[in-house]
Amino acid sequence: MQTQDIAFLPAHELVRRIATKQLSPVEAVESFLTRIAAQDSRLHAFVEVYADDAREAARAAELAIRSGHAAGPLHGVPIALKDLIELEGRTVTGGCKAWSARKAQRTATLAQRLIAQGMIVLGKTHTVEFAMGGWGTNTHLGTPWNPWDSERARTPGGSSSGSGVAVAAGLAPWAVGTDTGGSVRLPASWCGITSLKTTVGRISTHGVLPLSPTLDTPGPMTRSIEDAALLYTAMQGPDALDPRTLRVPYTDPLPHLKRGVRGLRLARMPASERQFAGAEVLEAYDRSLEELQRLGAEVVDVQLPFAFADIAAWNLRIMAAESYVILRELIDDDAAPLDPHVRARIVPGRDLSARDYIEALNNREKLKVAYAKAMEGVDAMLTPTTMTTAVPVDEVDQTKAPAHYTRFANYLDLTAVALPNGFSPAGLPTSLQIACRGFDEAMALRIGWAYQQATEWHLRRPPV
Repeated sequence: MQTQDIAFLPAHELVRRIATKQLSPVEAVESFLTRIAAQDSRLHAFVEVYADDAREAARAAELAIRSGHAAGPLHGVPIALKDLIELEGRTVTGGCKAWSARKAQRTATLAQRLIAQGMIVLGKTHTVEFAMGGWGTNTHLGTPWNPWDSERARTPGGSSSGSGVAVAAGLAPWAVGTDTGGSVRLPASWCGITSLKTTVGRISTHGVLPLSPTLDTPGPMTRSIEDAALLYTAMQGPDALDPRTLRVPYTDPLPHLKRGVRGLRLARMPASERQFAGAEVLEAYDRSLEELQRLGAEVVDVQLPFAFADIAAWNLRIMAAESYVILRELIDDDAAPLDPHVRARIVPGRDLSARDYIEALNNREKLKVAYAKAMEGVDAMLTPTTMTTAVPVDEVDQTKAPAHYTRFANYLDLTAVALPNGFSPAGLPTSLQIACRGFDEAMALRIGWAYQQATEWHLRRPPV
């Protein structure tokens, strides 16, 4: 097969071909490394590429598979990791120039799990500094290039910007990101891929650099729902080093994935929220609702007990308070080479009182109950993922956030899928968000799978 053909295979198909010995891990890894070498000087998705180690791991995987000693179905499959995820002995910058030489002293639990299953880490991908920002920009370490516009630099979405670009451009079959206010979903929207924001406690955050521990969740970034389900399943599970995971029963979404949406009740967002989205985004959103109705779902109206903008503000209060506590030594050091836009987002946390912070947490619990009541008998809330298509980087207003539609899922500890649902006349992707109850990843993935089986938006490739 040609390198490009391998690079854009669905990850689940790559898994199948490697497991059945139709494709060798060596060939697969070499295909991605070849694309990275050819494309990443422009796309800037990777902080570091582990080419020699990946090749060595691929050779070992090929021998293991040939001899009948595969560690599992994912053995020999490449993956990229966001540069918040620690790998012992490897640099972990967290997107921060001041940490450019920082070496990890441990390996994150989620990375241990993937490596134990035989997966091969291609390298680490860029992030917004400290993962604090939705546009995907990074002043000091560079902003990844959104591959859907070859002429003009556009926002890749953040904070998992490099992961979004790597998957969209065929530099990796899938990647892992993190999400505190939309950070796997915003890149999915603007880069035309699929992502899953998981519920806190589903996937261990041990060894993942924290931003806001109350809200942080790792999640898969892929080119299809089926791939997201597979990677999510490989990462989830209890971890004694993250006690929140011990209270969450393991659930396998794969048996439920292909049940369809007939009989499900799906909520459209309140009419008052439509004013925040551009016309091309709304057009794609309305088409998505019609498609899901055609597939047998009932689309209903609900009365929410909040406006999305209010929820976003509450979510930001928690993020600012917790991130300042974690990062205060750097934030308070005026000589530290920090991204000025990121510093400006975290500094307000210095002035938040304990009363302000506790109020945000208490309000969160009240709104969880109120939202659950409003959504009784309804399986999911559907919204656009972003308000616009990708914005030219030189037009970004860093004082504003693009996470209008995403933060409510973090604040209320829901799970949410983002997936392509159209393209603008300029050829830029739009995205649908499917938000379900916390710990109901299986439902979000099920709805997303049905939609992707009926559409082809997720199959399009950017012009790279």
